Amino acid sequence: MAVAWETSVRRRDVLVRTGTTVAALAVGGPAVKAAGNEESARKLKIIVAGGHPGDPEYGCGGTVARYTSLGQQVVLLYLNNGEWPASQGGAPAATRMAEASKACEILKARPAYAGQFNGHAVLDIPHFDDFRRVLEAEHPDVVFTQWPIDHHRDHRATSALAFDAWLQMGKKFALYYYEVSDGEDTLQFSPTHYVDITATEATKRAACYAHASQTPDRYYALQDQVAKFRGIEAGCERAEAFILQVQSPRQPLPGGV
Repeated sequence: MAVAWETSVRRRDVLVRTGTTVAALAVGGPAVKAAGNEESARKLKIIVAGGHPGDPEYGCGGTVARYTSLGQQVVLLYLNNGEWPASQGGAPAATRMAEASKACEILKARPAYAGQFNGHAVLDIPHFDDFRRVLEAEHPDVVFTQWPIDHHRDHRATSALAFDAWLQMGKKFALYYYEVSDGEDTLQFSPTHYVDITATEATKRAACYAHASQTPDRYYALQDQVAKFRGIEAGCERAEAFILQVQSPRQPLPGGV
């Protein structure tokens, strides 16, 4: 049984490496062996967009911690404030926003909100334009957004808004997609890049657990399974995985493996 499992892992590793090599050719550069462990001369502005408070932390918390440890500026941009009716077991806006502020403090990031409503994301010209203006005001070098094939509508809306802003802004920033609870929410995600988050996992965990109203015992366990699996693929203990949008400018990830 052990031999079979090891053979399966090796076979999967070959397939993953092959897939990332093909992806690298599509974007015009190396996919897995991305540089970026050294601090760049110019400070970067990083935006991590998520449907709700907690999404950026769960999907990118370890990577955010790596960025901020280098002195880079990171903004967690939430599509909505996470408010949900108490009659349906939800937490009020004040609670969700306080949790987000605490999580951002742990990650040394800054919270921002796009002004939409939980579970009622709107994709029309005014909302596309509003989201683009938020990004334009931040002048990002890198934007991380949710994968367009997620179960949650707010996740899919966030992805569409970020992609449209990237197009309208002339594809000037690197656009990466991230996953949350792969298989439980994110589907058909085949990474092109990995970030080793072994050293920043504790910070990520603390930021996720700051969202105490959102049953972190359940959801962090799911996300940590993903991180361990991506670590197997990347050759480290834990990793976060990303897909680089084709035609994005080169922007190495911190701790890329």
